[in-house]
Amino acid sequence: MISKEQIIKRFTSYVTVDTESDPSSNETPSTAKQWNLANKLADELKSIGMQEVSIDEHAYIMATLPSNVDHEVPTIGFISHFDTSPDFTGANVKPQIVECYDGKDIILNEAENIILSPDYFEDLLQYKGQTLITTDGTTLLGADDKAGICEIVSAIEYLINHPEIKHGTIKVGFTPDEEIGRGAHKFDVAKFGADWAYTMDGSQIGELEYENFNAAGAVIRVQGKIVHPGYAKGKMINSMYIATEFINSLPRMETPEHTEGYQGFFHLHDISGNVEETTLEYIIRDHDKGHFEARKEVMMKLTKELNQQYGREVITTEIKDQYYNMLEKIKPVMHIVDLAEEAMIQVGIKPLIKAIRGGTDGSQLSYMGLPCPNIFAGGHNFHGRYEYVPVESMIKATEVICKIAELVAAKDN
Repeated sequence: MISKEQIIKRFTSYVTVDTESDPSSNETPSTAKQWNLANKLADELKSIGMQEVSIDEHAYIMATLPSNVDHEVPTIGFISHFDTSPDFTGANVKPQIVECYDGKDIILNEAENIILSPDYFEDLLQYKGQTLITTDGTTLLGADDKAGICEIVSAIEYLINHPEIKHGTIKVGFTPDEEIGRGAHKFDVAKFGADWAYTMDGSQIGELEYENFNAAGAVIRVQGKIVHPGYAKGKMINSMYIATEFINSLPRMETPEHTEGYQGFFHLHDISGNVEETTLEYIIRDHDKGHFEARKEVMMKLTKELNQQYGREVITTEIKDQYYNMLEKIKPVMHIVDLAEEAMIQVGIKPLIKAIRGGTDGSQLSYMGLPCPNIFAGGHNFHGRYEYVPVESMIKATEVICKIAELVAAKDN
């Protein structure tokens, strides 16, 4: 059995190390403090008996657990990221342990009246009677994705200590900067050497994902003309008003707060400006490739129409693709999804197969030649003060990793 106490100890030792990434940095990793956990993880992998442990100049960690069977078995990998989101502070994380959760409000911070309540976060009620790890209300927790790292390390350690469980060669990879979209950018797929892999980066227990958004970012720059407002008639062009026209011309209900499931969206996530110049920053998301391309075309057509309306180029729009739906690369190798589903069933978990309303390192890695579905890590309410993870979910994720390794070896015997 996987030790509950060991899972808690390992996980809390990871989340108390600040690894927040920084999208404004051009370095890899984007913050020097990510090295603190990266070096700790490399040392830990060596200490539990992993081989070929390496950490490169960009803090990418790789390690190998050799096969313990005498027949040829596919090499599989498990991958997680050690950075945390810049959306909310990850400094001075003080994890709180809630034993035998009673289904009622959890006071995260009495002084600031911060409460984790099932009245708002209904998923909590799934975990009555279980042990939860929460924040103290002043930071995020970091279960995204330190829970995944904890599960991978714990599973590998368990396999090393239980050689009676047969498995092929297993590769482990830990990456920086996933939260700012760069986790796979410098991942050496050839060096990793796996036939396929799984990211342990999903949310609630049972999640199994092999579809994600197609993603692009758009920057719209609006040029105005400033003159003295007392003498502005027929002369001033207020870029903020034109920017407002652009915003209001996009489908109002196709935004994140009005969409779910397979529905795509336009998301205005940043705006800055004055009379002379206004900049809008959008992300564009859609699971369907055709709809994705159409969304980009809508923005370009709107730009053209507004320029025609004003009789000059008042708007420029630059759109850059970010990542694509991994489904295209997973379809030819669906047996790797079937394996994960079977592993979950065998350890007593009901698989929840759904599309990711986002992206993972796995989506980019799949297009780099490493098919990489995503498996639950157990956490909820990522990127904020209400983040929590049930310990029992982490234990089950650890069991799933071990079971996948066992099934791969058995199916190829």
